[in-house]
Amino acid sequence: MSVEILYQNERFAVVNKPPKMLVHKTEIANGDTEFLLQTVRDQLGRKVWPLTRLDRGTSGAIIFVFSPEDVAFFNANASIEKFYFVVARGFAPQEGTIDHALRPPVDPYLRTQKTEPQAAVSHFKTIAFGEVPVPLGKYDKTRLSLIRLWLETGRQHQIRRHLKWLAHPVIGDATYGKGNLNRALYEYFGIFRMLLHCALLKIQLPGAASLAVQAPLDDEFKNVLDRMGWLENYKADIDALS
Repeated sequence: MSVEILYQNERFAVVNKPPKMLVHKTEIANGDTEFLLQTVRDQLGRKVWPLTRLDRGTSGAIIFVFSPEDVAFFNANASIEKFYFVVARGFAPQEGTIDHALRPPVDPYLRTQKTEPQAAVSHFKTIAFGEVPVPLGKYDKTRLSLIRLWLETGRQHQIRRHLKWLAHPVIGDATYGKGNLNRALYEYFGIFRMLLHCALLKIQLPGAASLAVQAPLDDEFKNVLDRMGWLENYKADIDALS
């Protein structure tokens, strides 16, 4: 398979990661045969190093640099803003900041685990609200929200865990969401993915103009927004950010 190259220059490339694809081979790869790092390497015909990362289920913009020296350079000198969009359960607050420390998830492959809570801060704005005729508990409809998030910290599963803590879990999240609701909404929308997408990167390097790179939605995510009547809300919000 090939992936969409969103931007490329002599130092780095931004690609649009498909959902359900691991960035690189790890212990959690269970039968996976395709990985984003190898796919991008083969597609560009050169070695690449991931500068940013996304969970397996998350889609969207991710940066690969072309040398290990640039990993260090970008980490020390680049300003990178990442904007995510999710479909979440319930009617979320209009906007806010989640300042809630998170313990590192237990890694069964590590002998020594970090257990101290780490500072974690997420900002969010709810772009649209809606309901679908999918029963939830004693209610005959399920409320949903389209939320944009941007982060001050980058803890593992931060968005997913923060939205669970806020009682508005990401739809399709098998770890932090509700399995019965996920399955019902998969059937209703005709999808099979977590609805979390890194839609925009804003990259600032010393002495260079700011670069904004949008990652188009895949067909499944786009179909959900279309059926909810949210596509125009999404487009207007991301275009204003760019």
